[in-house]
Amino acid sequence: MTASFPAMRMRRGRSTPWMRAMLAEQRLSPSDFIWPLFICAGSGCEEPIASLPGVSRWSVDRIGEQAKLAASLGIPCVALFPNTPAGLRSERAEEALNPDNLICRAVKAVKDACPGVGVLTDVALDPYTAHGHDGLIDAAGRVMNDETSKVLVEQALVQAEAGADIVAPSDMMDGRIGAIRSALEDAGRQDTAIMAYAAKYASAFYGPFRDAVGSRGLLKGDKRGYQMDPANSIEALREVALDVAEGADMVMVKPGLPYLDIVAAVKREFLLPVFAYQVSGEYAMIEHAAAAGAGERDALILETLLAFKRAGATGILTYHAVDAARLIHG
Repeated sequence: MTASFPAMRMRRGRSTPWMRAMLAEQRLSPSDFIWPLFICAGSGCEEPIASLPGVSRWSVDRIGEQAKLAASLGIPCVALFPNTPAGLRSERAEEALNPDNLICRAVKAVKDACPGVGVLTDVALDPYTAHGHDGLIDAAGRVMNDETSKVLVEQALVQAEAGADIVAPSDMMDGRIGAIRSALEDAGRQDTAIMAYAAKYASAFYGPFRDAVGSRGLLKGDKRGYQMDPANSIEALREVALDVAEGADMVMVKPGLPYLDIVAAVKREFLLPVFAYQVSGEYAMIEHAAAAGAGERDALILETLLAFKRAGATGILTYHAVDAARLIHG
């Protein structure tokens, strides 16, 4: 043995494709993904979203096709978000409580078309308010916590009655997880799970999503009074602890890639499933980078998703779910 060479050569474990596959510490599977889908009014509709290349809104009569596609690829769950028509938006978001609104009809359509696919619904008022906030506002434009929570409880019940498997409060009101859990239990909906958007940051990465749900330009002020400050990490652990104590079954960190440190910290601290949302701005950056020739699209998709798993995410909400699943299947 030549003394100048080390006894351990790390490159031996990278020498061939089969060796790399055998020694991989993390693996992606289609079962890791939740696929966000946008719902629009009308029938027979597919509406491409300009700021989200490759993503469309679908009318209720076509959403079942997308659920079947998810199932065929092994994607276990879809997340539904409505683009509520302007005429149905209001100061008090009454359409959120309509059992025949876009989301409730879409939930039923997914379950009719593909009963084995899980359905996650967003509990928040911003797709329904005329002012674009996640809650009710007072005369000064301030979002009212307790009054909003009461409406969110009713919204969650309406969605659960429609057949949602997971309700996901994304509003960041204090105390709403406990109130929703209690109401679900009282209504006999013990099996309806709650995924809390526990650490949701006031991020610059949400712009294309607001286009998708039609709230861009409606917002009066900003959401920094209730969404988290990007400077804070210990606060995220406090938020998660509160939601867990109130009955959350799963928690989410949002956005995803810029907050992998938060995903990792939450995973270390709490013994429950942790999800990350690869948000619209993250998706759009990958698409635009690939279109500009700055990177190879398929490799960018898989590498970023693998980063979530490496940080400790149980699963990922991603608009790339179908693309990634197809790449994994080969």
